[in-house]
Amino acid sequence: MSDSRRWAREAIHIIEADFQRSADTHLIPLPLPGLPGVELYFKDESSHPTGSLKHRLARSLFLYALCNGWLTPGAPVIEASSGSTAISEAYFARLLGLRFIAVMPASTSKEKIAQIAFYGGQSHLVNDPMQIYAESERLARETGGHFMDQFTYAERATDWRANNNIAESIFQQLRSEHFPEPSWLVSSAGTGGTLATLGRYVRYRRHNTRVLCADAERSVFFDYYRTGNASLTLSHSSRIEGIGRPRVEASFLPAVIDAMCKVPDALSLAAMHYLAQRLGRKVGGSSGTNLIGALRVAQQMVAAGESGSVVAILCDGGERYADTYYDQAWLNTQGFDLTDLISVIAACAEKGESLPGNILTAGL
Repeated sequence: MSDSRRWAREAIHIIEADFQRSADTHLIPLPLPGLPGVELYFKDESSHPTGSLKHRLARSLFLYALCNGWLTPGAPVIEASSGSTAISEAYFARLLGLRFIAVMPASTSKEKIAQIAFYGGQSHLVNDPMQIYAESERLARETGGHFMDQFTYAERATDWRANNNIAESIFQQLRSEHFPEPSWLVSSAGTGGTLATLGRYVRYRRHNTRVLCADAERSVFFDYYRTGNASLTLSHSSRIEGIGRPRVEASFLPAVIDAMCKVPDALSLAAMHYLAQRLGRKVGGSSGTNLIGALRVAQQMVAAGESGSVVAILCDGGERYADTYYDQAWLNTQGFDLTDLISVIAACAEKGESLPGNILTAGL
């Protein structure tokens, strides 16, 4: 056995041992008094060791790269990321004793940059978000490292059939609930990897569950889903960190998604604040986007006389956004006035009143 294969074998053992030390994430019920017959749950991915849904992805990407022979001892790992994936990959790189470099937009929150540094990673910031891919490739060439490329490999690195993926975990945790087969699974899209896992799993297991993608305002995914135009691009990045992309990514698979909605940023942030109030702790902006998606399908179920469960993803905690989404001065500078919108969301969840009409939908 070669030295490189022997090293990879030990690296896989280290990652698997780390997985065995980690418990599964929680499934948290969120009662909706205004939407009778619908039971909403949040899959709380913030309880991973690195605090977000991306911990699952980073582990899968490292195992995929190791089994493909792409990682070698002493060579750095490079990733293009808006923050959360980079934090999780920095964690796994440190486990294996590898140098890690995150190529990120300059607008990435200071808290995320600090967390990458905590795990021993470096942050390489670029002003143009569209350049993170080319810059990552350049750094990989110049350092002799490996560009992990989450946006290409997210959908293929995760075993969607089983292996305790997020979909299997959700169904296992719902076994004793009133509606063990959810009517809807709701997730936003960053790479699209989680949606690919959810959509493939429910088809593989022959569930009737449908999958909704809740997209950010500044993102091409919704329009790509509607038009099939893979050349769509935007000149600016999403204001909801971790989700929404300015170009169509290879890991976003519209064929495994049953419906989409496009959520205005102000509504996502208002929903984030409402969800934080209900849970008694801060959550990230993408969880607000997912709450709006969940409320949208719950309203449709009630209107159709249907009852059942809905599971949405709580992607990360809100501590990373103390200087942005939870800072009133920052919200003011961005032109976000959330007070009335928070009341509208509360009225929907608690009294059954309608959501704003500016949520675009497709497939619903």
